[in-house]
Amino acid sequence: MAIIMLILSDSVYALSYMNVPYYTYNYDYWGNIYYTPPAYIPQNVLSGVGIGCGDFKNPQDIFVDDNKKLYIADTGNNRIVVYDLNDKKVSEIKGFVNNGVEESFKSPSGIYVTSDGKIYIADTDNNRVVALNSDGTLYKIIKNPKSKDLGKDFQFSPLKVAVDYAGRVYVIAKNLFEGIMSFDNEGNFTGFVGTIYVNISPYEKIWRKLSTKAQRKSQIQFIPTEFTGIDITSDGFLYATNIDANGKQSVRKLNPKGQDIIKMNNNNSKQSGTLSGDLFWRLSGNYSGASQIIDVTYRDNGIYSILDRRRGRIFTYDDEGDLLYIFGGLGSQEGTFKNPIAIDKIGDEILVLDMGRGNITIFVPTEYGSLINKAVSERYNGDEASAVELWKRVIKLDSNFELAYVGVGKSYLASGENKEAMKYFKLGMDRTYYSIAYRRYRDDILKKNLGYILTVIIVLIAIYVIKRLFKRKKIKKDGGSVYEY
Repeated sequence: MAIIMLILSDSVYALSYMNVPYYTYNYDYWGNIYYTPPAYIPQNVLSGVGIGCGDFKNPQDIFVDDNKKLYIADTGNNRIVVYDLNDKKVSEIKGFVNNGVEESFKSPSGIYVTSDGKIYIADTDNNRVVALNSDGTLYKIIKNPKSKDLGKDFQFSPLKVAVDYAGRVYVIAKNLFEGIMSFDNEGNFTGFVGTIYVNISPYEKIWRKLSTKAQRKSQIQFIPTEFTGIDITSDGFLYATNIDANGKQSVRKLNPKGQDIIKMNNNNSKQSGTLSGDLFWRLSGNYSGASQIIDVTYRDNGIYSILDRRRGRIFTYDDEGDLLYIFGGLGSQEGTFKNPIAIDKIGDEILVLDMGRGNITIFVPTEYGSLINKAVSERYNGDEASAVELWKRVIKLDSNFELAYVGVGKSYLASGENKEAMKYFKLGMDRTYYSIAYRRYRDDILKKNLGYILTVIIVLIAIYVIKRLFKRKKIKKDGGSVYEY
């Protein structure tokens, strides 16, 4: 009976995966795709009609605050919709009073709410960022930034906004390639952060030199890349996405100085050193190119997820740049999208805004996804013992997941069990950490056997000296031979 129940439970677990309307996969060391259990499954879909505020029209952004209030930038309806996920109440913000005059929003495209309840709105077609207090009264307005770096004809059209713990405001603006705009807590423009420059190959430089004016005009313009999405951590680190046609790096972690300090896995595998989702995707013999990353959400403990608008997938990475899992897709079924545009989180749940359908899908972790999240979090917080047990449970669900083996190996490495760590690093195809474990294991062997090794060396030296002392020597004397011992 116990065996039958075990078989049935495994069958139910497997059947639940068959109902997921998208591919769930990962990459192995060689860059090959292998299929995995789903890490996340759709739980609920929220529409404007469903929550009681009428259809969303061309929504562009979402944000969930600390009180589980969901803010939707309903761009086409010129409003911000606020939906309380706890008591299911809905309200809307269409404008504010400024010096006794009522003002309304025009195509608001970005939304961010601070921990103290300040609501920052990228009021795009009004060319300003509006900050409101939690009660809806005006806090401040950021508009008409002035700087020699912006040019005389610059028009401020904010698309996305984020605010750090010190009140500094970061803005992604339309048709601005120099980087993310930074404002101090008084609303003064202070410069750009995170500028991404496009590298030009020597061949392209030579070709442009030899081209005519007409040819140069039709060629690709080598200008910095435009950012697409933004999020910020509680300690002020900025995560920002951009579309990288080469599929190399589409997300950055910027420190307060604007320097990119994100870690990229460099274990010599074919997928290492990339933070851009899919390098390519093959379906029915067609390759549709690298992912187009449109937004990012930081999920604590070093975990962050990025959204691919090209194929509707969510890619999740840890703090070291390891790809944890992939889910989502384009389609007409619940859990797939028409035109995904923004992503956010509530704890371990993930929310994705579909601009095409005007709704929000809420995804919840499966046992597989939850175990990965917990294992990464435990290791990030230094609890290696708990992490190793979680990774072993992940391996039972997905024996092909190389990162789980590496996770177990890292835990053993941290606890000094280097031989066991070598075994798991080999299974996880991590040459870098295997080399570290091997060197430590070799040093352990030397330390444990140093006394024996020195004793053997001393004995061998003594034998050699004694043998030399008693070796027969042949000495010639007066034409004869005399032997000394």
